[in-house]
Amino acid sequence: MAELRPFASIRPCKGKAAKIAALPYDVYSREEAARIVEKNPDTFLKIDRAETQFPLSVGMYDEKVYERAHDTLMEMIAEGSFVREEKKCFYLYELTMNGRVQTGIVACAAIEDYLSGVIKKHENTRADKEEDRIRHVDACNAQTGPIFLAYRADARIGELTKEVKQQEAEYDFVSEDGIRHRVFVIGNEALIAEIERVFAGIDSIYIADGHHRAASAVKVGLKRREQNPSSTGEEEFNYFLSVLFPDEELMILDYNRLVRDLNGYSAEEFYQEVSRRFEVTALENNEEKRPGERGCFTMYLEGRWFLCRIKPEDRKPQDVVADLDVSVLQERLLLPVLGICDPRTDKRIDFVGGIRGMEELERRCNEDCAVAFAMYPTSIGELFAVADAGRLMPPKSTWFEPKLRSGLLIHEI
Repeated sequence: MAELRPFASIRPCKGKAAKIAALPYDVYSREEAARIVEKNPDTFLKIDRAETQFPLSVGMYDEKVYERAHDTLMEMIAEGSFVREEKKCFYLYELTMNGRVQTGIVACAAIEDYLSGVIKKHENTRADKEEDRIRHVDACNAQTGPIFLAYRADARIGELTKEVKQQEAEYDFVSEDGIRHRVFVIGNEALIAEIERVFAGIDSIYIADGHHRAASAVKVGLKRREQNPSSTGEEEFNYFLSVLFPDEELMILDYNRLVRDLNGYSAEEFYQEVSRRFEVTALENNEEKRPGERGCFTMYLEGRWFLCRIKPEDRKPQDVVADLDVSVLQERLLLPVLGICDPRTDKRIDFVGGIRGMEELERRCNEDCAVAFAMYPTSIGELFAVADAGRLMPPKSTWFEPKLRSGLLIHEI
């Protein structure tokens, strides 16, 4: 059963939330992050990506970078840009994108639930990416970016959410990308107790996005347990910052593939290989380029789009991972024809979130890639099924929008 607990957040003073809130640290290159920090000195990126405060001669993972992240956070608290909540609370975080609303409960989830499998994963993590956030959390003595969790919708949580939204929002702003953000403080003891009670009856929670942040928070917590052998389990480092959303409100976008070369094939030879393995139809200029249903993908090759359908004999409904469209593409085409053995490490493959549109795939193929594959989005049901089976999805199987902002609610450990 899931354990959630309230926490006394460090959060922006009311007038600064819009300027401080930033997209997750890992959606930017160093150069992009530096430009944003230069344009907006209040952005939380100067803490999440503190290398932006140094010249390029200082490495991203230099010890000075993590020290600067800590010092900047402390300075912003001292100057009043951030305030500390006086009591432990839950929070609601509502995001509205293109008229669609999703509302999550901001809380601290238990390391023990992660270790025992109540909180379920669907992706592998990379040690180098974990190490960066471990050092960041440890240096800042705080978790600065929330883990995006999902649960099967619960009617009682829905009722409580509506009740909280009757009060005035603590923050209400529209970010540069047009997404509206509202945050509500839940300080009422009875409401807090009811939220804790309902989640105690939920047996599975799923990491939707933030596997590296979750793994890093857990490892820092375990490290601190070793350093504090008399710890009771109630210390803040035993919990990690999370936002929990009901599955019915979430939208997963396509996560598309680009390959830099055709592995020695000519365009015509490659087309013939694809045609042997899939049912291929050329698309006219006025036809939709995004695949419209599960079981197919579209391909951009030599300036033309093609619809590729997976053959029935290549489907494996008895295997929740092998039956994913991204798995079939990998096993039937990317591996045997293009030679992409491990998409996590192969430099010849790149991934582009569907939020950037089909035009981005065309642009990249005109610049530095040979072929693009646009996928039909993985569903939240498929994600749950893979996690429930204790399996892992292929890398870059899901792209969630909108992205949660960092810096709105910080958990001090």
